[in-house]
Amino acid sequence: MKAYAIQKKGKTGIRRNRKKLTMSRMERIALAVVRGVIIFGICFVILYPMYLKLSVSLMNESDLYDATVKYVPKHFTLENYSKVLKGLEYWKSMALTALLSAGVSLLQMVACMLTAYSFARFRFPGKKLLFGCVIFSLIVPPQIVMLPMFMKFRFFDIFSIFKTLTGSSLNLIDTPWPMLIQAVTCTGFKNGLYIYMLRQFFKGLPKELEEAAFVDGCGKFRTFVQIMVPSSLPMMVTVFLFGFVWQWTDSFYTNMYIPKASLLANKLNSLATVMHQQYSDMGGT
Repeated sequence: MKAYAIQKKGKTGIRRNRKKLTMSRMERIALAVVRGVIIFGICFVILYPMYLKLSVSLMNESDLYDATVKYVPKHFTLENYSKVLKGLEYWKSMALTALLSAGVSLLQMVACMLTAYSFARFRFPGKKLLFGCVIFSLIVPPQIVMLPMFMKFRFFDIFSIFKTLTGSSLNLIDTPWPMLIQAVTCTGFKNGLYIYMLRQFFKGLPKELEEAAFVDGCGKFRTFVQIMVPSSLPMMVTVFLFGFVWQWTDSFYTNMYIPKASLLANKLNSLATVMHQQYSDMGGT
């Protein structure tokens, strides 16, 4: 009887373990299904507009007015791409935009690094107030300072030097100089963010590195160039890429300072007019 009871108890335990394993497996399957549904939904939200734009770009003009054509073109064509490339003057515009973006981003990175290193390591009067102004610049929309900045570069002068020498101020509009000057003076787009990021990075570096350089006879600038700059390469790359991408996609400053330049931002603003003109010349609607 005792052996029978032990055997029965063992079978009951095995059944309970099997039941627990089954429940655990069902929970894992359910979680996997829910996770898959969520991932599919997110992918659909992201990819559906992209697919729709791609599908429309491959349609002929007649397909755009055909109610039966929705996702798959009836008349597949690449003519739209050739027209857009011609209307944008794409290769020229891309080269000029890349050159301007790289130059501005490089100047921003160097200027913001010097400024951030000063905030992180040096003591000087008004340091906290100036850094507070840097943080405050992050929340000031560029539209607020649009008019004074435009007038400053439209009638550019430094302590009336140019007006004294030439009789008039300089007009820097329709030249890349406004963007380059803003980059050098850390007043460009998102420069406050770059200064904050670099300052926090420099504050995290051990001071023993600089102290060892001072003991070896390095000055402050040489220490910055030979010790701090190599140590901050990851953050330098981050700041450069942020600056390059934001400058590449910028249309606010581009339209304000150099509206006539062959840059992608300017070309995209006038693309609808150019394409309408092309279709009109071809007899389209």
